[in-house]
Amino acid sequence: MDSLGPRIKELRLEANLNKAALARRVGVSDVTISYWESGAIRQIGHERLVALSQALGCPLSRLLEGENGGRAAPLYLRSQPPAPWQDPAAGRIELPFELVPAQQWEGECFLLTPAPGEHFDFLSEGDLVAVAPTDIFHQTGLYLVEREGRHCIRRVSQDDDGKLLFSAEESDRVEGYTPDTRLLGKLVARWQTTPL
Repeated sequence: MDSLGPRIKELRLEANLNKAALARRVGVSDVTISYWESGAIRQIGHERLVALSQALGCPLSRLLEGENGGRAAPLYLRSQPPAPWQDPAAGRIELPFELVPAQQWEGECFLLTPAPGEHFDFLSEGDLVAVAPTDIFHQTGLYLVEREGRHCIRRVSQDDDGKLLFSAEESDRVEGYTPDTRLLGKLVARWQTTPL
């Protein structure tokens, strides 16, 4: 995968924009655009990446992965097993470090969105999440979990004794691990739909 900086410059030139014009559209200085393009600034927040893709008139996937970036389409997340990436045709994505610096995640990821008619805590219709398959707790955060034979998204943390704790989005109730609970994947990035 080529780096994000040169891809920003390539897409800016394709869009016939100079740095100042792109900067105005994104809401940053033209110096910031120069730093992004040169790689001097490697960490670009989600909101800025979305604004960049909109200003450049390209899908976020093209900004992040380029033309040859596998073009993985989002997979539908359903409440019933199996996990979406268990489909042999499921396309993996590569997440640039700049996109998820706090996650320190290296490994395969899949782009998921709730299937029509499906509802999940922490996700709205049209949201996208990058999920890294894992059955091991790595750090506190959002995980795709199978519980009682259904998929759900839970905030997972550990107590002082190392026991896993699961909480839903709008509940103060924290549940402990049960034998029918299984971690399926760590959510390493989330893009939420908001009206423009």
